Amino acid sequence: MTVIASVFALVLLITTTRYGYHRDEMYFLAAGRRLDWGYPDQPPLTPALARLLSTIDPDALWVLRLPAIAAATFVVVCAGLLAKELGGGRGARALAAAAVASAAMAQAAGHLFGTTVFDLAAWSLICLLVLKLLRGADPRWWLAVGAAVGFGVQNKVLIVVPVGALALAVLLTDQRKVFATKYFAAALGISAVLAAPYLWWQADNGWPQWALSRAIAGGSSGTSDSPIMFVLLQFGLFGPLLVPLWGYGMWRLWRSRYRAFPLAYGLLFVLFLVGGGKAYYLGGMYPVLLAAGAVGLASALGDHRKRWAAVGSVVALNAAMSAVLFLPVLPVAQLPDSPVLAVNYDAGETIGWPRYVAQIAAARPPEAAVLTANYGEAGAIERYGPEHGLPTPYSGHNAYWWWGPPPDTATTVLTVGIERDRLTELCAVVEPVGVLDNGLGIDNDEQGEPLFVCRAPLRLWSQVWPQLRALG
Repeated sequence: MTVIASVFALVLLITTTRYGYHRDEMYFLAAGRRLDWGYPDQPPLTPALARLLSTIDPDALWVLRLPAIAAATFVVVCAGLLAKELGGGRGARALAAAAVASAAMAQAAGHLFGTTVFDLAAWSLICLLVLKLLRGADPRWWLAVGAAVGFGVQNKVLIVVPVGALALAVLLTDQRKVFATKYFAAALGISAVLAAPYLWWQADNGWPQWALSRAIAGGSSGTSDSPIMFVLLQFGLFGPLLVPLWGYGMWRLWRSRYRAFPLAYGLLFVLFLVGGGKAYYLGGMYPVLLAAGAVGLASALGDHRKRWAAVGSVVALNAAMSAVLFLPVLPVAQLPDSPVLAVNYDAGETIGWPRYVAQIAAARPPEAAVLTANYGEAGAIERYGPEHGLPTPYSGHNAYWWWGPPPDTATTVLTVGIERDRLTELCAVVEPVGVLDNGLGIDNDEQGEPLFVCRAPLRLWSQVWPQLRALG
């Protein structure tokens, strides 16, 4: 298990800088420059961590991604420990860890600095701790569960949904007595105290996170999924070759005293499907299912080396397929002719940002403010703009809207990604000055987006700012 986790971490480290920053990573860095107890679209933990890492080296992408690599590796280790808790020996632990390391979601999340990988790590730890408690371990483990949930909320508030589903699932089984301890009440208190600053910020600002969740459910995110895609992608999150293994694990758990886990999976599947959730929201449940499947399969394989070799070949093939699609393995020039961009949306969002910012700088009139359509463009300008003399940008998207409008004295504004029809409502003169082009033929979110110079605003920017707010 240790060797597998080490190889996994090494692969992520070797490939970490082959493309470039993801739009979300530059947004986290921007949020980290404006530390707060919360943001409209996220809790403060990840931006604060980005701020800390930027003090080490503000220009080193590999430094920013080190915590993501560590968190993803922790998930791999947790898979082995889950197998151990379920009674698996050395072979089962290695198989569980290898299965998770080979998974598309583990590799993709571990490659990028963001809330997803830390959420996956927190949920893996919670599953491990709850498994211990259901097995009859010391009830003081509830204190660790409370801390994990509290820190998880400070990273991504979505974690309360699977936690609630798992708690309900336990209540529906004969294991409900596990809650009958003072340590469970203490765990609730610990998680509430840790989450309180962020929840206070949300309440004080009108719960924008709730509005954002509705927007995502409506399809406003680049990774939003239709109901049919939500279902189909469950077979791809950890690789189609592993579906029999986690399906077998679900069956084994259902027939054991740990049936709360497959029951929680079912509750979450229905909830996210009906509520418009993204497919990866369910991803945290798969390590425990794979661990249970690995324990059963390892027992069946016994000492048959040829059978172990066959299983190992399947896991290795799953790992290779995941790496080609979800790690920056292919040269950038080959991406337009490959299936990578069609399968992996995030790959396209790590390409072209320095060139885009250079084009923005070339199109900007002297002294003009810069207004962007989304946080990705704004974050990229903050990251690469200073070397071109660009000022701090403005945007109505997510937290950038909270950070304020262009000054009312700004009579000339370069806009990025905003359509002409919208701009004619804002300015008397709208002049096209080009479009963004990554020069690689890669159709990502910014390719072909228009650049306009907006002159003579019809109203003060502070007056129109409420109308420019966008969440998604």
